[in-house]
Amino acid sequence: MKEIKEAEVIKDEEKKARLELPIDSVDVSSSKPKGANGLAIAMSALAVVLSGVSGVFSYLSYEKASTPITFLGSGSDGNSANFVEGSIADIASKVSSSVVSIITSTKVRSYFGGSYDSSAAGTGVIVSSDGYVLTNKHVIEGATTITVVAADGTAYEEAKVVATDPLNDIAFVKIDGVSDLTTATLGDSKTINVGQQVIAIGNALGEYQNTVTSGIISGTGRSVTASDSSGYMSETLTDMIQTDAAINSGNSGGPLVNAAGEVIGINTATSTTAENMGFAIPISSVKGMLSQLVESGKAERAYVGVYSLDITAAVAKAYNLPVSEGSYIYSSSAYSAVISGSPADKAGLKDKDIVTAINGVKVGKAGSISSIVGEYKPGDTVQFTVIRDGKETAVNVTLGAYSK
Repeated sequence: MKEIKEAEVIKDEEKKARLELPIDSVDVSSSKPKGANGLAIAMSALAVVLSGVSGVFSYLSYEKASTPITFLGSGSDGNSANFVEGSIADIASKVSSSVVSIITSTKVRSYFGGSYDSSAAGTGVIVSSDGYVLTNKHVIEGATTITVVAADGTAYEEAKVVATDPLNDIAFVKIDGVSDLTTATLGDSKTINVGQQVIAIGNALGEYQNTVTSGIISGTGRSVTASDSSGYMSETLTDMIQTDAAINSGNSGGPLVNAAGEVIGINTATSTTAENMGFAIPISSVKGMLSQLVESGKAERAYVGVYSLDITAAVAKAYNLPVSEGSYIYSSSAYSAVISGSPADKAGLKDKDIVTAINGVKVGKAGSISSIVGEYKPGDTVQFTVIRDGKETAVNVTLGAYSK
């Protein structure tokens, strides 16, 4: 058996830190090809490599074929709930009324210079009664027409993309002329636990609408790098929820739901080689944009502007850090880990600061800096708990609006 040396582990962690920077301050979507050719690639099964692990994964691919958001109630946490006899059926029935199929049409260029229409299907979640739908960005990217099909079969044609997250695989679609849609309840992904019971709902294979599967949360804080087989197109997703609930092509944009019936993640990727290994984007990381969208019809992504490295036992030992959890503001290059002119720079965050909490939420188990900040809006001021030169201090950071 090959021995894994500590230096090799740290090297992998430093690589991960560089990959995580775009999630907070660089437009990862800029690496994606534009136009019909790019969409044709996006509609294929994309190879995904999990950092540090030998395995191949894929986006949940397409398959041919001003009311307030309902947030988790204050003081309660559905992540402590468990399924009992009959409850999966009850919860699935309740949540399914908020799950939609998304059918897209796209112009694809042929090898002979012409073009043809190509259709595809994914999944979405209704998050406001007046028609806002949450889904994956790769579901709707490049689409010329979008049709949303509700659980009862009602088809809403000419739905529009109203916002996308520049730093994550998240998009928001709007159905016009409605006011009484059934909305999903959004839970708190910061308090999820490994082993917790969940269900996944989605348009499996683009053919079997609102398919329900059950399982558990297999892991949290996973980093996945998505690319096509040629390596031409790639995207890094961090803080992903890993689940063994069966999810398949067409499930993209569908909900991962806890035993209290609350959406805790958006299903995004699955393994092409391993069994029962899927990944979902934590719901808390999209709440900031979602709140803005429902309030004003527009949404921007809040960001801080730092290179950060998740602290593990190996990282803590290698860099002689006084904590075993948190985020280390660090860059292995000659450039500063704090982006010049960024909110972090203006607030006085420094290289080699250790961020242990944001507004009292512990960085690490609850998510990275980027994911936790995703729950807030540009202009919000949040308190970073920082260890600097061995002393704990508080730094107030006014979040900026990410711009391409």
